[in-house]
Amino acid sequence: MSKYAPLKDFLISQDVDRVPMSFAEIEKVLNLPLPASKRYPAWWSNNPSNNPMTREWLEAGFETESVNVGSGKLVFRRVRKAPVSTSPSGSAPARKEARPDRHPGFGFMKGLITIEAGFDVTRPFDDEPWDRGYLGGEAQAGDGKRAVRK
Repeated sequence: MSKYAPLKDFLISQDVDRVPMSFAEIEKVLNLPLPASKRYPAWWSNNPSNNPMTREWLEAGFETESVNVGSGKLVFRRVRKAPVSTSPSGSAPARKEARPDRHPGFGFMKGLITIEAGFDVTRPFDDEPWDRGYLGGEAQAGDGKRAVRK
């Protein structure tokens, strides 16, 4: 077991897609100091052959972003769910079964679309005629009619 495995376990246990942390918080999770190379942005790259700690956060399904070595802060961003593996206690976590009534592609865009607060997605778009312009833009041919060839 890697000395950086507690970071992997910590990240897997998070229910959010972005985990902001300071270097001091990471050291607290690991219960050991980070190496001196923490002050170099390259040490925080997402290259799996970079260092042993990188492999831990990648295996947890996270990548680093917004690394600021000057302030000693960064954000771990979830890029995928971590594969089901045995927990530190040795027992395998319960695997969530796929629902047979749903297509496997259901929810594949989760987290990619953001709806502005207060926007009613059930209200029809009645503020402009459907045949005017493209996606609400102005018509390109004066009155919006197509030219017909004779």
